[in-house]
Amino acid sequence: MNTCFLLVNALPAWLRLSRAERQRLFESELLSLVPKHPGLTLRFFDAEAYSAVCSDILMIQPPDARALHFFMEGLRDSALLTEPYFEVRHIIPCLENGFQEYEKALAGV
Repeated sequence: MNTCFLLVNALPAWLRLSRAERQRLFESELLSLVPKHPGLTLRFFDAEAYSAVCSDILMIQPPDARALHFFMEGLRDSALLTEPYFEVRHIIPCLENGFQEYEKALAGV
């Protein structure tokens, strides 16, 4: 696994916060987790204008399964999920170009 998409939905408690407070919490509760997991990268996407499934998507690229697990544990302990400000809708782990890697392995390449 080299990428995990985390689909989350913003809850009313989050939406009631000022934009400045949201930014402060985003930095202190989410971005502060990244340096604790060397090699892990995080990207954040807004989806609420285009989807009723989730309001936001986090794209997590961990160096290994342990880093993802530890990142998720930290996220679960953060105010983003404990207040709660967000609910997790879906966790989608995946392998980029997985079918191509499989075909190479079958061919012995």
